[in-house]
Amino acid sequence: MIYVNLVGHDFKYEVYELIKVFYFGEEIIFIDDISDFKEGILIINELDGINDRIESSTRIYNDDNLIYEGSVKNIEKIGVDKANNKKRIRIGVKQSVYQALNSIAHIRAPWGVLTGIRPVKIVHNLLDEGKDDKNIIDILTGEYKLFSQKAHLILDIGKEQRKYLYPLDENRFSLYLSIPFCPTRCLYCSFPSLNINRYGYLIKDYIDRLIYEINKIGELMAKKSISTVYIGGGTPSAVPPYQLEKIIQAIYDNFHRDDIKEITVEAGRPDTIDTEMLKMLKRNKVDRISINPQTMNDNTLKLIGRQHSSQDIINTYYEAKKIGFDVINMDLIVGLPSEGVEEIKRTLKKLENLDPENLTVHTLAVKRGSKFIETMDIYQIENQGIIENMLDETKTFAEKMKLNPYYLYRQKQIMGNFENIGYAKKGKECIYNIKMMEEKETVLGLGMGAVSKIFFPKEDRIERIPNVKSLTEYLERVEEMVDRKVKILS
Repeated sequence: MIYVNLVGHDFKYEVYELIKVFYFGEEIIFIDDISDFKEGILIINELDGINDRIESSTRIYNDDNLIYEGSVKNIEKIGVDKANNKKRIRIGVKQSVYQALNSIAHIRAPWGVLTGIRPVKIVHNLLDEGKDDKNIIDILTGEYKLFSQKAHLILDIGKEQRKYLYPLDENRFSLYLSIPFCPTRCLYCSFPSLNINRYGYLIKDYIDRLIYEINKIGELMAKKSISTVYIGGGTPSAVPPYQLEKIIQAIYDNFHRDDIKEITVEAGRPDTIDTEMLKMLKRNKVDRISINPQTMNDNTLKLIGRQHSSQDIINTYYEAKKIGFDVINMDLIVGLPSEGVEEIKRTLKKLENLDPENLTVHTLAVKRGSKFIETMDIYQIENQGIIENMLDETKTFAEKMKLNPYYLYRQKQIMGNFENIGYAKKGKECIYNIKMMEEKETVLGLGMGAVSKIFFPKEDRIERIPNVKSLTEYLERVEEMVDRKVKILS
């Protein structure tokens, strides 16, 4: 158990998230009085300001024994956002806590003091300020404490993304549509998804209400410029082809296909994809699909709740290529139960012959709402070093296959304190993924559980508008979901 006492500030959330990096799964309790400390580890962080000089000091006790004492001085001189003193103080406090934990813990923290999910946004902000590459790397490694490899990675990704994001345009937007039905719920899944065997009788009603929302958003955005469309879930291909086609046609009725730069459908699981579905998607000019194995090891597929084999994935991929899809994404998850380096090597060997245009490599995140978090103690999960070796295998594979990193994000409770990386062949990047992740363009989320993010470029501000996560509530309240967007956008 870890107790935390903060003095002179209330950056509780930031300190909590940073401690979780080093002590994954431990209970963290904040106390106002150190007399409430029982046993275990006590972290005391104090913020002091003397004669315009700001200092953050940290002491760590193991039971009653002082095991670390140190401080970060001259926080006012931190070279980040000179106009925002509160931001510099927050970073200084995190530097102090990071320095302390880094000296006593056995966990490596390659992302330094960063605990947010979008580290590439920092690069875009620094590029917008006119900083050169050396200055950016110095800030990332010096102030944010990133390992050099991570700093160079996000700088390269940020520079590659710029052509898809700039110039910023407040009248440009993308669409995300949620199809929440799945054949089964995977062990690691925390998305608002519904078992189609139980809720399939509501598919028609759901699609009718979703099309209502599409039509209303079409009216609202008639004078705006559409960029990309992403149909996700759930598993969109779990619904009958003619129902999914109705959704795609409703999109085209409201937003001309020629104006849409990219449309993606997550075909996802091969047990939901057949020739009829693939031909329908191709006929409707869908130019990018995902076929997501997560792993190519059959034992693991069974363990995580998949009802297909690795050979089914291969067969589906070749069928999609035969029908004519130019860009296919495949997702992998590193750190799945009972998988190590040899298992990821076997997966990558099978993908080598397929040669997908996109490869998204996720590190397993133990999320609230997943089955996994309730039962993780019964599974074998590899340590940080093994997961890092597995990720190195995917990086080597991507380089061999001429797949370049083009977007990156992190998640809370991610194993080993690593990241998720999207790789793509040159010119085959998923534009929607970039726009959604970097939050430099409005994304309108339609359907159950979808979240709209309205971008205000002059203020560099995002306003979130969530749709309800309950199917029955969505069916009953879709007019309200539209009105929420109208209120902000009109």
